[in-house]
Amino acid sequence: MSLSLRLTGAEVLLPDGLARTDLNLACGHITDTAQPREVDLTGFLVLPGMVDAHGDGFEKHLAPRRGAMKNMGQGLIAAEAELAANGITTAVLAQFYSWEGGMRGPDFAERVFTGLEEVRPRLDTDLRVQLRFETPMLDDYDAMQDMVRRFEIPYVVFNDHLPHDALEKGKRPPRLTGQALRIGRNPEKHLEYMQELHARMGEVPAALAPLTRSLAAEGICMGSHDDRTSAQRADWHAMGVRIAEFPETQEAAEAARETGDGVILGAPNVVRGGSHNGNVSAIDLAAMGLCEALASDYHYPSLRRAAFLLADGGITDLAGAWSLVSAGPARLLGLTDRGTLTPGQRADLVILDATTRDICATISGGRVTHLRGAAAARFLG
Repeated sequence: MSLSLRLTGAEVLLPDGLARTDLNLACGHITDTAQPREVDLTGFLVLPGMVDAHGDGFEKHLAPRRGAMKNMGQGLIAAEAELAANGITTAVLAQFYSWEGGMRGPDFAERVFTGLEEVRPRLDTDLRVQLRFETPMLDDYDAMQDMVRRFEIPYVVFNDHLPHDALEKGKRPPRLTGQALRIGRNPEKHLEYMQELHARMGEVPAALAPLTRSLAAEGICMGSHDDRTSAQRADWHAMGVRIAEFPETQEAAEAARETGDGVILGAPNVVRGGSHNGNVSAIDLAAMGLCEALASDYHYPSLRRAAFLLADGGITDLAGAWSLVSAGPARLLGLTDRGTLTPGQRADLVILDATTRDICATISGGRVTHLRGAAAARFLG
């Protein structure tokens, strides 16, 4: 059941900045009608709930050890608790469909999506999915599209993680044996499969064009991953792929912006002060206005930290920084009903201690998904 409340005393982040004002919630939405039940949140900040456009931190809840998680639904319920504790009210679970197999293989993706369908009625955080498809898998194009249709997957991102340089030189890719054994595959067979995929790369562009046309016709949001050049981004744009996830260079990010495509960067890149593998700094791209959204990537707590780092560092004000984890990703995903604390929007919000900035409560669609400490005393008192 959603809350009907009037939150008073807090500093509320509105689109143009913080304001000490009442915030009313009713029927799962923000409303301008004053509600009779009051909760005094003096000493707290109330900010829009975070929208995570790409995160794979949920994986550790699904397979902490080989064979440990038999019930995907229970793992997803545990993942929801972590998301809520980090102020995330809408989360896109980035699930691979990859030649790498194991947790990244199509069979595992099928289990994840089936498990999510089973437990979704019991969840309050809005969990969505993204299918990360490896483009060299030419024989799987039809099966992938069938999966998208069956599970009504709204977002597909195209990847290519084949170690082409090593394969082109006839070398064994690094960590091949360990990777193969981890997924229960013979290392030589695994290498043979990778070599077969690499040998057919010349067929990929011609196969991608009709695939992206078909997905676009079905209203599927599409993104590219790890673009390095303006030419790559131009090719994706021509195919209707209008989101650039984690571009590795300033050139690729600028190319996306020039064509009006959205750019999603990694929040851990901001928190670390740079990419862990030497790519362009997300802080630099944000300072140049080349970022529309930050995503958790592999670490949910980084979303909140990245927004405050950008604001504290003077890259942008708090409203601008927080929009990168709320309104910005919502807009890219076509979710026009969330991202700001304005009347008519979903009641998605996060409550922080104004001094420590610790997350004390999370409300998604008017339902409490996380509550602790002094905020719990205020709500339950």
